[in-house]
Amino acid sequence: MSSKSAVKLLAPSGEINLFKWVTVLTGSKNIVKGLGFLVGCVLLATLGFKYSLLLIACILFFILIFSIILLRDNFSKINKKVKMFDVFSKDRNINLLSIARVFLFGARDIWFVVGLPIFLYSIFSDGSVESNKKAFFIIGFFMSAWIILYGLVQANSNKFFFNKYFEKSNLVKDSKKWIFYLLINLFFLTLFLFIFKNIDLVKILVFTGLLIYCFIFAINSSLHSYLILRFSQKKRVSLDVGFYYMANSAGRLIGTLLSGLCYQAGGLILSLATATLMIVLCLFFTFLIGETN
Repeated sequence: MSSKSAVKLLAPSGEINLFKWVTVLTGSKNIVKGLGFLVGCVLLATLGFKYSLLLIACILFFILIFSIILLRDNFSKINKKVKMFDVFSKDRNINLLSIARVFLFGARDIWFVVGLPIFLYSIFSDGSVESNKKAFFIIGFFMSAWIILYGLVQANSNKFFFNKYFEKSNLVKDSKKWIFYLLINLFFLTLFLFIFKNIDLVKILVFTGLLIYCFIFAINSSLHSYLILRFSQKKRVSLDVGFYYMANSAGRLIGTLLSGLCYQAGGLILSLATATLMIVLCLFFTFLIGETN
């Protein structure tokens, strides 16, 4: 959150520069996150849970020491007069974007957090110890690779909008189109899984749908990350970004809870159908966003 706020303050002026640097930051963050998941899989397979935690604690300790030594303390001044309720934005666009963010990330986590791993486990494991180990490794590796790919697309998403073919891209309007593309992707993935029952075909559908979803979702996330900085004022950018990430966290909490409930009630198909409905709501609030602050 702090790094994203800093982009608003440090990026060269201009819409292109702001979009470029926020996508590079958020994309690289997610690449590192995906690599972290991948390293976590390896550590659990080799060191076990206890020693993995000890190793991570040691790494964090060294990061703390280097931060104390190297991090400048004069980057910005803390406004101690800010009250708790000042974090809530009075800007209409920021509020609409934050509500849309609740549904965007809630929709992803409804099927991605609980439902998808359990569904993949049911495909790759027959319940034996050896099969379980293989399934856990495949699932962990695939989901880590998905997040790394997601980060790579994010980091390069500015190239889709600002090149010789799209010199006058309107990123507010583009955000509405890309939410619609995400809705189409989820709708047809849900429909195909409902119609087709052959396990080999289901595998192809799920993995293909996930790759398409990865690309479209990464573009949407990049556009949202840019818009929150565009709509924020420099004097309260940390508050606005903080409010936006409160909405992000709320969406992920709702999505995680619904992921387990939906999968128990109706499997992956119900999880996807619920995610599709949330994207409809995300699209509704996104269309209400205006062109200016």
